[in-house]
Amino acid sequence: MKFDLIIHNGTLITVNAGFDIIPNGIVCVRNGTIAEVSERVAGAPLPPAAETIDARGGIVMPGLVNTHTHLPMTLFRGLADDLPLMDWLNGTIFPAEAAHIRPETAFWGAQLACAEMILAGTTTCCDGYFHEDAVARAVQASGMRAVLGQGVIDFPAPGVPDPDKNIEQAERFVETWQGAGPLISAAVFCHSPYTCSGETLKRAKSLARRKNVLFQIHTAETRTERDQSLKAHGASPVRYLDDLGLLDAGTLLVHAVWTDAADVGRIAKTGAAISHNPESNMKLASGIAPVGEYLAAGIRVGLGTDGCASNNNLDLFQEMDTAAKLHKVSTLDPTVMDARTVIRMATAAGADAIGLGEVTGSLEIGKQADVIILDTATPHMTPLYHPASQIVYAAKASDVRTVIVGGRVLMSGGNIATLDLERISTEIDVISHRIKERQP
Repeated sequence: MKFDLIIHNGTLITVNAGFDIIPNGIVCVRNGTIAEVSERVAGAPLPPAAETIDARGGIVMPGLVNTHTHLPMTLFRGLADDLPLMDWLNGTIFPAEAAHIRPETAFWGAQLACAEMILAGTTTCCDGYFHEDAVARAVQASGMRAVLGQGVIDFPAPGVPDPDKNIEQAERFVETWQGAGPLISAAVFCHSPYTCSGETLKRAKSLARRKNVLFQIHTAETRTERDQSLKAHGASPVRYLDDLGLLDAGTLLVHAVWTDAADVGRIAKTGAAISHNPESNMKLASGIAPVGEYLAAGIRVGLGTDGCASNNNLDLFQEMDTAAKLHKVSTLDPTVMDARTVIRMATAAGADAIGLGEVTGSLEIGKQADVIILDTATPHMTPLYHPASQIVYAAKASDVRTVIVGGRVLMSGGNIATLDLERISTEIDVISHRIKERQP
């Protein structure tokens, strides 16, 4: 039976359970799904296919999975740098969101983010923000795979001026987008334990459970948050959420920097997952998350960039390099966060953390054909001894030559098939001018 697409002449990094690396491999796709992954027999002809892609000796691997984004915040890239988290949020970000985040600006900011991610090899993202309907339309147009959460916060927010209706708005979003297609999964995103009351948190999690969708929340990001939680609740942020009954396999804890051994035990016992955002944590001086302890406890940990206002990019190759080196230097152990572990966090483990582990994140039969091809014929990628190490310590986003989601080619040779970059740039210029001039 003829395949729809075959990718050949590359080294396959499968990121399957055994992390198999296949030289001169082929990936065969039918109906958007991976139908065969194997090593090509020397001299054997390729199976019949409607389309073939020659990897030209490059690396073929699963598309990257960004487990934490705020896509429209590309609009605030570089707007307020070098500030403590609370000054950054209260002094600049919250006011800027109130003044400038509307459906149309959220749409264009999200489209810009999708373009940046596609060019950098990210095929799946997990987002949480406001006006998430507009974000979902932007992501859907891009052809990316995504888990998208409507923001919940106990303050007036873009699109939700009355905080008493925050759960109602989140439920409306979930009902609109749940089942809207194979690429978009709905979710609920509570900003944090310090911006949402206990009652709001419980209602939001109840909604997520009823609808069987992911529940996301910033948790234990800073020492100040940890100390305030201890004072207000007599418990760490993680214990507080656990006491409220919020931790389970459908919960994604974002950042989770300031935790102790008891917190690690609670997270492991409940099955909650973690999104690790090392560059954002570094830039905001939040601290270093105990990722080694999480992994040793069997906790699912994915890699995320956070939003462009606190990173300031959506480059998961850079994030992998940073994650590997940060934890080596902080523990004075060069063996921790080895290349394979970090790649898994950026692919299969990340997909698992956001509820898509059976769908994407590895090159395996039955998974969706979310695949990227890296060019290795460049000085910084030569010579190539160990492909996994090369991905983490040498590869750059600009090395991504081809991006495929569900068997559909979204980008080839730097050209995105689904988005109008010129139109996006024009719209962003207009919006950023208004932001710069502080015009609503």
